[in-house]
Amino acid sequence: MARTVRIHTYGDASVLTLEDVPVPAPAADEVQIDVKAIGLNRAEVMFRNHAYLQEAHFPSRLGYEAAGIVLAVGSDVKNFQPGDVVSLIPPLDIARWGTYGEVANIPARLTVKHPESLSFEQAAAVWMQYVTAYGALIEQAKLSKGDFIIVTAASSSVGLAAIQLARKVGATSIAVTRTSAKRQALIEAGADHVIASEEQDLAAEVLKISDGLGARVVFDPIGGPSFEALTQSMARGGILLEYGALSSEPTPFPLFTVLGKSLTLKGFLYTEVVTDDAILERAKTFILEGLSSGELSPLIAKTFPLDQIQDAHRFLESNGHIGKVVVTV
Repeated sequence: MARTVRIHTYGDASVLTLEDVPVPAPAADEVQIDVKAIGLNRAEVMFRNHAYLQEAHFPSRLGYEAAGIVLAVGSDVKNFQPGDVVSLIPPLDIARWGTYGEVANIPARLTVKHPESLSFEQAAAVWMQYVTAYGALIEQAKLSKGDFIIVTAASSSVGLAAIQLARKVGATSIAVTRTSAKRQALIEAGADHVIASEEQDLAAEVLKISDGLGARVVFDPIGGPSFEALTQSMARGGILLEYGALSSEPTPFPLFTVLGKSLTLKGFLYTEVVTDDAILERAKTFILEGLSSGELSPLIAKTFPLDQIQDAHRFLESNGHIGKVVVTV
């Protein structure tokens, strides 16, 4: 038996329950880990709220990220052994390999021996953010030196990862946040410029920063009414990558701006990386090299113990933090 977080119905953070649950032996292609830290993601909040791409089958586990120590390996697993220190690249099923608990079975293909310099808390905060940013910005947008990139929801873990990736490849990052409250923290986190969208004219500021060119790349998880201002801020031939739907309002389609600037608008999910072996290997290499060099460094906003999982979700939903929320086990 292992303490495990499950939900028996959809709802607010109070539906997260900590229960003693038996954990089966790992399948042939799985690794079983003694979980030491869990990285929280908005996807798990959306799953809990019945607002995610995947339906729950109750009672349901949940969780995409974790770091820990290998306890056992499946019969087909050759690259890991008990005692290895590892972390998890988010798999395709938020429930089947749910990481919220003391013990978890995870796909060996997505298990990584991370740099020894990382703590368990840092390792649990790595993969969702950097895989998402890498796949969108490096594989899709071909972000490179001299580019201007707009990063919205910039204080989120993925937003901060995008800012670090931009700096790593020599691009200029323009972080967008609602108010000036997080401006200094975003500058300290590596953003080259910060725009407060509720206080400043987004398009005018971007054009000023880019000497009238606009941003070639936009990385946005929000959608909604701001979509129009984002396209107005873009350079001719630019690409906008939409990787979320945080806004509850309709998203307009700015037809004439898209046509006039020959823009590319693309929906992106991290699954585009984890379902492609070649891209996945390139992502691992890029991210591990960046972690080892220090160019990529996950920022942890706050940690909670496992028995405070409800409070951790409430904190995540408050939107007042900068960086990743982590639960320790």
